Amino acid sequence: MNILTRWPLLRILLCGIALLLASGCSTLRIGYGHFDSVASWMAHDYFDLNPDQRDAFTRHFGRLHDWHRYEQLPEYARFLEEMQKRAARGLRAADMLWLVDGLKQRYAQIAARGAADAADLLATLSPAQIESFKQQLDKDNRKFLRENRTEAGEAERRKVIEQRTLSQLREWVGPLSTAQQARITDLLKTTPLVDQLRHQDRLRRQREFLALLELRKGERRIFAQRLRDWLEHWEAGRDAAQAKLFEESWKKRAELYEAVDRMLTATQRNHLLDRIQDYIDDFRELAKRRSGGAPAR
Repeated sequence: MNILTRWPLLRILLCGIALLLASGCSTLRIGYGHFDSVASWMAHDYFDLNPDQRDAFTRHFGRLHDWHRYEQLPEYARFLEEMQKRAARGLRAADMLWLVDGLKQRYAQIAARGAADAADLLATLSPAQIESFKQQLDKDNRKFLRENRTEAGEAERRKVIEQRTLSQLREWVGPLSTAQQARITDLLKTTPLVDQLRHQDRLRRQREFLALLELRKGERRIFAQRLRDWLEHWEAGRDAAQAKLFEESWKKRAELYEAVDRMLTATQRNHLLDRIQDYIDDFRELAKRRSGGAPAR
């Protein structure tokens, strides 16, 4: 889900959670408990943090991570329970849009919670560290273009979407029949290609963030509020045409998933429900506090 990939420092938490979800439930349960160490490495990779900054990041991120783990994961489990009920009776396009909206809301909650600590750390960045960050962004952008074949022709770009979509569906519903794969491939031909639009949106966000960093040495309260507003309202900078294209693409994607839902066999639906249940169980297990206050690992 692309809404889970926003910019540091909150991006680090969200990106990591998304990667863990994509990797499977066993990885989620094992990896989430150690994500503070992974996040520190990611932050250093982006900003080339000095020792004092790394210590500050560890403290700030630890607070955010604990809050997310013990207060948000139980709510995520309830959110997925509702999604599971909808999947059991058959998913509609409206359900998928409800899911996307729910993810956006939960992202905004993390942004609101972590913005002040993020502002404190970002305010300490040197010009050299900003340059390091720009270089990392450039690497990320090249990777995006390469993985999505964004600069290739339409047929090649659609092939990437086809392979990625089929792979994701297999993860959630199990093996697809030849007929199902053919039907899904046909449906994908009617969905708009948005990789170029997403690339443009990434660049917009990067420009906005770099401009925001220019204010980091000013009054901290104002900088923190500007950062929070930017993080929470990450779509606000899109022009009307871009916003309309994104909205249309989400609707078409939701319609695709409704059509796929209608193809599912009983075995595939049970696979989907079991996968959702696995995440519900993992979120609840991770949110438990062991005796003596030690978290579940």
